[in-house]
Amino acid sequence: MRFRHPDGSTVHLAYCTNVHPAETLDGVLAQLRDHCEPVRRRLGRDRLGIGLWLAKDAARALVTDPAALRNLRCELERRGLEVVTLNGFPYEGFGSEEVKYRVYTPDWADPERLEHTAALARVLAGLLPDDVTEGSISTLPLAWRTAYDDGRAETARTALRTLAERLDALEDLTGRSIRVALEPEPGCVVETTRDAIAPLTAVGHDRIGICVDTCHLATSFEEPDTALDDLAQAGVPVIKSQLSAALHAEQPHLPEVREALAAFAEPRFLHQTRTATAAGLHGTDDLDEALAGDALPDTGPWRSHFHVPLHAAPAAPLTSTLPVLTSVLTRLVGGPHPITRHLEVETYTWQALPPELRPRGRAQLADGIAAELTLARDLLTDLGLKELP
Repeated sequence: MRFRHPDGSTVHLAYCTNVHPAETLDGVLAQLRDHCEPVRRRLGRDRLGIGLWLAKDAARALVTDPAALRNLRCELERRGLEVVTLNGFPYEGFGSEEVKYRVYTPDWADPERLEHTAALARVLAGLLPDDVTEGSISTLPLAWRTAYDDGRAETARTALRTLAERLDALEDLTGRSIRVALEPEPGCVVETTRDAIAPLTAVGHDRIGICVDTCHLATSFEEPDTALDDLAQAGVPVIKSQLSAALHAEQPHLPEVREALAAFAEPRFLHQTRTATAAGLHGTDDLDEALAGDALPDTGPWRSHFHVPLHAAPAAPLTSTLPVLTSVLTRLVGGPHPITRHLEVETYTWQALPPELRPRGRAQLADGIAAELTLARDLLTDLGLKELP
């Protein structure tokens, strides 16, 4: 979906296809047919933006076979879909029964991460619509925190500098400018937007910036205006934003609130949980750890890294951090010029919701994704952007 900002520039809105995990190129093509095109039709649009997730095998197939890349581009056009952004965070196995910590490997100190991301950039350069010259890729925020020392940090910085050089060469070759964005996430080396400033400044290239995920920002209790002001002051570009909402519990000391939270503790994804106190931020790596005894102070609200549907907050006594998303979006695109032009709805946890909230079949999932995009569209038009055909 495209929108005209009051300054005349185009802002792109997509939804991320990591909600339909597939490891192979055939699986990606099936996603377009079974999920993405039905969402477009529900929205009554001739064209719908999608943020593709390409696992390592699918990316490798596309970058080594020009005919396969041409075929994917033709399929996108045939089904009324377009791609300006990729989710390059998960490497493989995102559809496994248990993902948890595995999503953080390989990290930016491993050569595989650089090669995979460079391959994604070449693929994206070949998929951009004819009238679009800029693409974006979100990626792992360096590494999970526990296996990261000074040596690995320097290796990661070198890899990002090498990536920037390859992206420069790619633009010289194709005329397409691809930029890569670290996506801060709780528990990682870069957990907050402020954590991103030092490593990105050390890399020192405007092709490498930040992806503001509004669920992650809310989970870490970051104040949106402060976070974005800090990035602007440091000269760190916001390359894309993922529009998502975290799980919020206002009174976690109450037994009924803990019972409601327990329904969201599930075995597939990691749900880092945080609370802010006068002494600072406290957290656990997963929601079930927070619920076990006194692992986390419960005198103030808890937020958990669980991407809940934007248009459907959990039932009381829980809610979501949608107001944080709204505040971030106002700053990103509500001013005289957009801070970023790539927006991506990223609710990948539909099938991880408590059983009674999960969509039953493809049709209900398409309905839910369309409803999320409708909410995002309404937020954008309320900010003065005009939806384009």
